Amino acid sequence: MFKVLLFTLLLLFTACSQKAPMPPKSSEKVFDAEDTYIIFALRAEQVGDFKTAAKLFRQLYEKSQKREYLYRYLKEKLILKEYDDVINIVNNLSKGTLDDSKLIRLEIIALIESDRLLEAKEFALALAKKTASVEDYLLVSEIYTKNKEYNLALKYLEGAYVKEYNEKLLDKMAVILYLNLGKKNEAIADLESHSRIHGCSKTICNRLISFYSNENDIDGLLSVYKRLYNKEKSEAVAEKIIQIYSYKREYVKLMNFLEENHVNDELLLQLYLSVKNYEKATLLAYKLYEESGDYSYLGQSAIYRYESYRKEVPKKVLMRVIKDLENVVKYEENTLFMNYLGYILIDHEIDVKKGLFYIKKVLKKQPDSAYYLDSLAWGYYKLGQCYKAKKVIDKVMKLDVGDEPEVQQHLKKINSCIKKGKR
Repeated sequence: MFKVLLFTLLLLFTACSQKAPMPPKSSEKVFDAEDTYIIFALRAEQVGDFKTAAKLFRQLYEKSQKREYLYRYLKEKLILKEYDDVINIVNNLSKGTLDDSKLIRLEIIALIESDRLLEAKEFALALAKKTASVEDYLLVSEIYTKNKEYNLALKYLEGAYVKEYNEKLLDKMAVILYLNLGKKNEAIADLESHSRIHGCSKTICNRLISFYSNENDIDGLLSVYKRLYNKEKSEAVAEKIIQIYSYKREYVKLMNFLEENHVNDELLLQLYLSVKNYEKATLLAYKLYEESGDYSYLGQSAIYRYESYRKEVPKKVLMRVIKDLENVVKYEENTLFMNYLGYILIDHEIDVKKGLFYIKKVLKKQPDSAYYLDSLAWGYYKLGQCYKAKKVIDKVMKLDVGDEPEVQQHLKKINSCIKKGKR
C-alpha cells in the first residue's frame, strides 16, 4: 500500500531528486550555507540515506522557515515509516485546520500507513470537499480500497479522472473494475476508449495486455501490441507480434508487417521462400549480404535470382549468377553453393568440365548425397559419357530422391543415350 501511496507523493513533489532542487519561495537565500545544505540533502536522498536527508531538510526548514523544506522533511519521514512523528508534527502546525493542504495530505498518508483509517477518511473527505483536487480524490479512493469499499473507491477515482485524464488513475480504476468488481468488459472498454482518444501509453497498453492475456483474447493482444510497437518500436514487442501472427497462421499479414518494419529480415526471407517469391528473396538476401558481408547471403541471392527464371534464364542474368557463386566458393567452400555452381555450368553447357570439377569436390565432402550424385551423372551425360552417367544415376535411383521429376528426366535422357549406343 505504501508504494501505492507514493503516487500521491509524486504528485506533491514533482521536483524530486532526479530533477533540479526545489526552489525556495523566495529567490533570496536566508542563510549563507543554504545551497550547500540542499546539495547534501539531495545527495543523501539519491543514495538512499533517508535519515540524513530528513535531518538536513529539517535543518533547512528550521533555519529558513520555508515550507518547501518542511514538506521534503516529512516526505523523508514517511519513507522511513516514522508515521507517528509525521502525524504529531502536522497536528501541531495545522492546529485542526485544513489551510495547508500539502501538510494534511502527508498526515493522511501517515494515518493510512498506521492503519488509522477512520481518522484518515475523515481528513481525506474533508480535504477533498475543500479542494476538489485530483490528489485528494485519489487519497479518498485509497482509503476506500483498503477498506474493500470498491464502489466508493471507484466513485472518487472516476471523479479524479474526469478532472484530469491521468492514465495512472484510469489504471487504478481498471484494476478495481476487473479484479474487485468483476466488471471485466467495462474495465477493458474504459482502457480501450482512453487509448483511442489519448493514445496507448505503455501503462495503458501493458494493462490491456495483462487483461487480454488473462482472457486469452489473441486478437485483442495483437491489436495492443501493434499500437505499442507503433509508439516505441521495441524489438521485444515486435517479437510478440511475430509470435501471434505465426500462431494464427496469418503469414501474409506477418509478411506485410516484416516488410514495413524490417525487424526480422531473416524470417522475412524464409517467408518469401515459403511462397516461392524468388524475386523478393533475391533482393532481400543481397541486402543482408551488403549489411553483414556474409558470403552465404550472396550465395543465396544468386540461387534465388536463378530460380526466379529457372527455365529461360537470360544470358546476362546467368553470367551474374555464375560470377556471384564463384565469388562465394572462393571464400567459402560451401557444398550447396559449389553444387549449384557446378550444376549450372553443366546444365547450360557453359563449362561442363569445370562444373564437374566443383561437383567432384563436393562429393569428397558428401559422397552419398543423392543430389550431388545426380549432378555428377548429368555432367557425364553432357560430356557424352553415358555409361558412366548410367552407373551413377542408378545409384541415385536407390536413394530417396529417385522419384523426383528432375531426376526422372535425367534418367530418361541417360537411358536414351545408352540405347543410341553412346558410351
